[in-house]
Amino acid sequence: MLVHNWRAVLRRAWSVRLMALALIFIVLEPVINFVAGTWIPRNVYIQLGMSVMTGLLTAATIVARIVFQRQISGELNGKPPSEG
Repeated sequence: MLVHNWRAVLRRAWSVRLMALALIFIVLEPVINFVAGTWIPRNVYIQLGMSVMTGLLTAATIVARIVFQRQISGELNGKPPSEG
């Protein structure tokens, strides 16, 4: 079941933005490792860097999901935010 303001969540939530960025890193990781593997014999640091970035973005997504965002969550008294 979707939340009542799912369009505003997709547009404004930092958790969604960070998830999209993490997805880009997840998709690019094998491509970059393949390209770097053809040019650089030991690409351990590149693999480690991509894995660390993906992990940090995923952790930031969890934090962003639980942090209160007034634009999306509305006021503290439970009123829904305006969809404007």
